[in-house]
Amino acid sequence: MSAVSIYAEASPNPESMKFVLNQQLLADGVSVDYPTLEAAANSPVAQELFGFDYVGRVFIAQNFVTVTKTHPDLAWTQLIPELRQFLKGYVEAGGPLFTVDPAAEQKAAQAATAGDPTAQEGQTAQKIIDLLDNYVRPAVEQDGGNITFKSYHEGVVTVNLQGSCSGCPSATVTLKSGIENLLKRMVPEVQSVVAEGILV
Repeated sequence: MSAVSIYAEASPNPESMKFVLNQQLLADGVSVDYPTLEAAANSPVAQELFGFDYVGRVFIAQNFVTVTKTHPDLAWTQLIPELRQFLKGYVEAGGPLFTVDPAAEQKAAQAATAGDPTAQEGQTAQKIIDLLDNYVRPAVEQDGGNITFKSYHEGVVTVNLQGSCSGCPSATVTLKSGIENLLKRMVPEVQSVVAEGILV
């Protein structure tokens, strides 16, 4: 295993910090969001991160981990060295990241929530997914989060906001003025976009 280098990058959410590694953690387009310790049953590394009493959420994507803290009064300058050291040591030691492949889990979850849309809705949903994957997700990942498609029904798109996006003060603005406008422009059938996972 080559030496792991990690740097911290601020996100638009002041309570979240993105730790970028020079190692691939997940396949491109696959990510996992753990809002609680219980949700992290599949990820030993996330469970260990929850062991730090100030960690409130863990999000893992292709080459970064976003940590959201629970104590606004704690400064990141105090926390970054400890978290960076932990992640570096864990990955260099070859510690297990996941017990079940998240890509397989993600496919199963999407299949379970897809329901039985009409052929027309199915085509529209595919257009929306492509737009989210190609235009929105890369930008959102830059900020330490992710957006996933949940459903499309009668003009309403439901998405999930994960990682730093879930508690970000500007998430609602981004959702309405950015994502909703893009989708309405590119897919005329879309009337509105609503999000799950926004913590206020």
